[in-house]
Amino acid sequence: ISLINCCNLKRIVHYTSFDQTKRSNAAVLIGGYAVIYLKKTPEEAYRALISGSNASYLSFRDASFGKCSYSLSVLDCLQGIRKALQHGFFDFETFDVDEYEHYERVENGDLNWIVPGKFLAFSGPHPKTKVENGYPLHAPEAYFPYFRKHNVTTVVRLNKKIYNSKRFTDAGFDHYDLFFVDGSTPSDSIMSRFLHISESTDGAVAVHCKAGLGRTGTLIGCYMMKHYRFTAGEAIAWIRICRPGSVIGPQQNFLEEKQATLWLLGDSKRSQKAKLDEKVVSHLITSMDDLTLKPAHTSYMHSSPSSNHLQEVSHTCTRMHARTHTRHSVSCLKVCLVSPPE
Repeated sequence: ISLINCCNLKRIVHYTSFDQTKRSNAAVLIGGYAVIYLKKTPEEAYRALISGSNASYLSFRDASFGKCSYSLSVLDCLQGIRKALQHGFFDFETFDVDEYEHYERVENGDLNWIVPGKFLAFSGPHPKTKVENGYPLHAPEAYFPYFRKHNVTTVVRLNKKIYNSKRFTDAGFDHYDLFFVDGSTPSDSIMSRFLHISESTDGAVAVHCKAGLGRTGTLIGCYMMKHYRFTAGEAIAWIRICRPGSVIGPQQNFLEEKQATLWLLGDSKRSQKAKLDEKVVSHLITSMDDLTLKPAHTSYMHSSPSSNHLQEVSHTCTRMHARTHTRHSVSCLKVCLVSPPE
């Protein structure tokens, strides 16, 4: 596949081998380019990839062992990229690849933003910062500077208790425990609680389980489906692009099963918000209609010259306040990172 670089009109030739896994990765890369920069729809980009003598592409699977129970297509990945782009999840004009590659390393925290400014997925902290069997482990305090810099105000733990949560709360962070078994799916009550916590938090939410992949990605995916109307496939694709290896085994099917319910919940919430916004606008307009200004000549009703001056200033302030109130009322009106196929 060749493309024209719009900046210098040089032809870019993107090629790969006949290895099926590499072909699928290459397809997502070039398809993503077409969606992001050439403004193609995912379907248009995918049609170009399968046209002519091009063979079909191997689907992606989860990072677990055993039989694959859920396949993720190249098209799913392109649709996930398009949905994330629509909601402003990334912008390559400001995306810092060096920072991304630094913090995704285990020795530097093993963390990735899934929804910038809202959800950060990271590996579970340990009681002490140390290297165990060649594997770097981080205490809660290791994350404090980064969290504060990026307005992370809440931490959600999904695995068993290894560190004392007071180490976060004493440092000013909210901390919640929503344990469920590794590799399993959350109960409805855990899902609801997670959504409520996330919706009630002004700052960003840092979510972790043991590795920050399966359980973490699953609950973040629930929020994405409810609030941004991602399909399960789109959500899984985007989460894996951001943090490879996320959402495993039955968790994939769980998201598929919850999609319709979460869409309904999200639609209802958005409808209620729209009605509330409409009432606020209506109230503002009514408030503007009720504004009255006293006649300017009333400032001359007192006999004392000094009194006349103060009264006139008072009415001038009234008029200025009225104009300011009116203006205020109107104004109210980030390499392919998809989990490799096996």
